[in-house]
Amino acid sequence: MRTISVGPNKWAIPELALGCMRIAELESAALDTLIATAFELGFSFFDHADIYGAGRCETVFAESVARLKIARDRMMLQSKCGIHDGQFDFSRAHIVTSVEGSLRRLNTEYLDVLVLHRPDALVEPDEVARAFDELETAGKVRAFGVSNHNPIQIALLQRSLTQPLLFNQLQLSIAFTPLIDAGLHVNMRDEPAVMRDGGALDYCRLKGITVQAWSPFQHGFFKGTFLANPQFSALNAALRSVAEEHGVSDTAVAVAWISRHPARIQTILGTTSPLRLRDAVQSQDFVLSRTQWYEIYKAAGNSLP
Repeated sequence: MRTISVGPNKWAIPELALGCMRIAELESAALDTLIATAFELGFSFFDHADIYGAGRCETVFAESVARLKIARDRMMLQSKCGIHDGQFDFSRAHIVTSVEGSLRRLNTEYLDVLVLHRPDALVEPDEVARAFDELETAGKVRAFGVSNHNPIQIALLQRSLTQPLLFNQLQLSIAFTPLIDAGLHVNMRDEPAVMRDGGALDYCRLKGITVQAWSPFQHGFFKGTFLANPQFSALNAALRSVAEEHGVSDTAVAVAWISRHPARIQTILGTTSPLRLRDAVQSQDFVLSRTQWYEIYKAAGNSLP
């Protein structure tokens, strides 16, 4: 699998990762098949959060890994924290307690990456810094990032931190493109010109922060997939045309559209289907042309100025 170079130390991570938000829904045999298939296809980066399945997702993942006898050094484990009791909490106590809980459930001594889940309006950056220092010094977390943060929020945190924020997990798919739209409609009065994220994509490129795209097949905030959805007939026709040209699945083209962006985005696949993983990994075998990328963008209902 192709890799992405992360941070000043050029840490190589796989371009595709498996998101584990829904795995607690699976029976043990189905989960083992999913995880075994992922490793067979070259997946080694797994995205968790302390709230996924109320912690159950981390637990069943560790149980599956144990049954499959997969060594810890073959995995990169990421978890997120900062949401609990229907609110956000970036206090030192909550961050540290959350990580310790994830370590127990994942049956590991360390996380490769800890991500702050969503912005906390009451954040005290110095408290976050204390938590990160404590976790790093204890060897419990090796790298840090954020999720759904804009540039100013990242800069505010980074001012207090000794560790670089290496990741920003943001929603992006062909049918959900606010990260891209405003950059194409600069100085326009139309709806796509409204910048809702403070230029997060370009900021992350500027600062060497790796964007992780979540919900790569969704057309809204958990509104469902655009693949094979009659509401997106033009988009699916465009995907099918490119898929036939390259001899791959429509799913592969949808992933390749994200990978084609020069920001070198890591795509988080939240699927529980081994077949979807097999389809998605075909994206590693080709690269969309500039023309194909823009034609697919327009087929999703997006306009160019």
